Amino acid sequence: MSRFNAKDTGVLLIVLLAGVVLGGFIGYLTRDIPYLSWLNYGQQFGIGSAGQNGVVKVNLGVLVVSFGLSIKITIGGIIGIILAIILYRKL
Repeated sequence: MSRFNAKDTGVLLIVLLAGVVLGGFIGYLTRDIPYLSWLNYGQQFGIGSAGQNGVVKVNLGVLVVSFGLSIKITIGGIIGIILAIILYRKL
């Protein structure tokens, strides 16, 4: 029997997503605390990261569809991913 199956992959993705969200949230909460503000340090990139100018719009006459993707990777998010992987291995 294989160690990695679809169920394990789904659980891993959910745990990683939770780690990214919680790490980013903790980084956001600590942005004004001088000795913890480094947790919110990161880089934002993607389509639409510069406001509405970067959003891709498709105008079909009757329907307008807008696409945008922005990813912000912070130190808190990276720590959250590492902790999520450790937690997943303990499960």
